[in-house]
Amino acid sequence: MLTVGLTGGIGAGKSEVSRLFVSYGAVLIDADRIAREVVEPGTPGLAAVVDAFGTGILAADGSLDRPKLGSIVFADAERLAALNAIVHPLVGARSQQLQNAAGPDTVVVHDVPLLTENKLAPLYDVVVVVDAAPETQLDRLVRLRAMEESEARARMAAQATREERRAVADLVIDNDGPLEELEPQVRTVWQELSRRAAS
Repeated sequence: MLTVGLTGGIGAGKSEVSRLFVSYGAVLIDADRIAREVVEPGTPGLAAVVDAFGTGILAADGSLDRPKLGSIVFADAERLAALNAIVHPLVGARSQQLQNAAGPDTVVVHDVPLLTENKLAPLYDVVVVVDAAPETQLDRLVRLRAMEESEARARMAAQATREERRAVADLVIDNDGPLEELEPQVRTVWQELSRRAAS
């Protein structure tokens, strides 16, 4: 088994790369998706979050009101740390379960947005960074995700720099160009990952 940490800045195109990897046969473990699963209604995770933050963070249907919780934690480093202390171990345990279920020759791709920021590179056999110039990221966020430019810049500024991400990369996929230029690069990287998994 080969474990791959896949990361990239917001708007760099990481989701498209992970989709292509899956189409070639990778097992994808998506940290963001698991982070949502572990706090769904009825889970011990949601109960722990409510214990820490109160029932005011719940929507009318009993689910987590993410914008409400976000407004609390992103303005307060201590509250954010408290939330992470609940959610991160649950995400880690679920990710490990999924990884353990994969076959011995599998390439397991962990989609980890904050891999660089949280210094997680040593956890993986290979780190793949999807890279795009900041002006490309900004254009995609404004044009494709309809973000206000100020919000897009703030999101980008809150993440690791391009140089910091590239410093932890074993393999880099350049995604500054159009989609048709991405696929051949991803296929080449996939061939390298498959070779390493088999050896």
